[in-house]
Amino acid sequence: MVVTANGQPGAKSKDKSKDKSSKTAPAPQQKPRESAAIVEKCCNWVAAVKVFRSWGYVDTNGSYVVNLQFDNAEGFSNGLARVRKLGDWGYIDIKGTYVINPQFDLVENFSEDFARVYKFKKWGFIDPKGMIVIDYQFSDADDFHNGLARVRQGTAWGFIDTKGKYVINPQFSALGEFCEGLAKARSGKDWGFIDPTGKWVINPQFSDVEDFHEGLARVRKGTQWGYVDKSGGFAINLQFEAAGDFVNGIARAKKLHQWGFIDDKGTWKVNPQFDDAGDFVEGLAKVRKGKAWGYVDPTGAYAINMQFEDAEDFSEGAARVKKVTKWGFIDKTGRYLTNPQFDAASEFCHGFAQVRKGTKWGFINRSGNLVMNYIFDGSDSFEK
Repeated sequence: MVVTANGQPGAKSKDKSKDKSSKTAPAPQQKPRESAAIVEKCCNWVAAVKVFRSWGYVDTNGSYVVNLQFDNAEGFSNGLARVRKLGDWGYIDIKGTYVINPQFDLVENFSEDFARVYKFKKWGFIDPKGMIVIDYQFSDADDFHNGLARVRQGTAWGFIDTKGKYVINPQFSALGEFCEGLAKARSGKDWGFIDPTGKWVINPQFSDVEDFHEGLARVRKGTQWGYVDKSGGFAINLQFEAAGDFVNGIARAKKLHQWGFIDDKGTWKVNPQFDDAGDFVEGLAKVRKGKAWGYVDPTGAYAINMQFEDAEDFSEGAARVKKVTKWGFIDKTGRYLTNPQFDAASEFCHGFAQVRKGTKWGFINRSGNLVMNYIFDGSDSFEK
């Protein structure tokens, strides 16, 4: 999760390697540790950090493993990190050595030994040595999953294999990834679902659809949502104003302007009563009545009473909550791990969270102890 300056973190963007700073000479390094801080020691995790306008990488001890030098930097994935210098993107290893020299306009992480790269106003794919294995030819492209990648030629989407050959010719106005064996696809204005050969399994007929989860997919006709099975038959009839995916047999759904939770038969497990609600994550769902947020368990019983101005999902047993304009962290009993004191905060990832006071970011550990001072102008979560 990338955060910069005054930004409030959220889910990390899927956009193609957006710039986080303009070109500049490396800023003078500051030692990011606080002498009194309790420091986590873990697994060679590293995080991208920004000081002034230059990016580098620190480890969980707070020491620089790659000095501040890049115009832009992303988190590590499978041992490589994307970095930009003098306008071009390349890849480095954990020591800061270029594995693939900067030469691309945009790049993405490797997936199944292929990475999307953008040059000459087209997307192609490289191997881990940086060699172009599928030439620049696509207007847009996505990562490989199970040997297939979505690609767009002009306005039409299809799928290619790892040789760059079309498995499904470009023909759809929009296309999703395969999920549980089917991919959502749009023909004209209507959505349906295709199999891996490109054949329609559920004919285009819906105003909107989402991926299959636990054997059911959300579909919308007009203003009402319901759920279909993989044959296209309605498992739960169109009736909801809004709905979520199934998670362990439960999905949130909205009716008569109130949210509740249903089972996979469409029976209300928790009657509609909330002004807003999230999915169940780590056994609890955030819910709101009026201006106050709390958390319920799958029976609808309050695990944590309504009391917060804002609340986020649990991650690694901790949730971000906001009270009197400040963010803190609670555990699943509602006990504060850190009292509300931060102007912004990210979720915990590998035992660490990014927190901001004023315009500067630091890091805390799962115990709520500050492990790196508030000296960063931007940061990313710990990865390796």
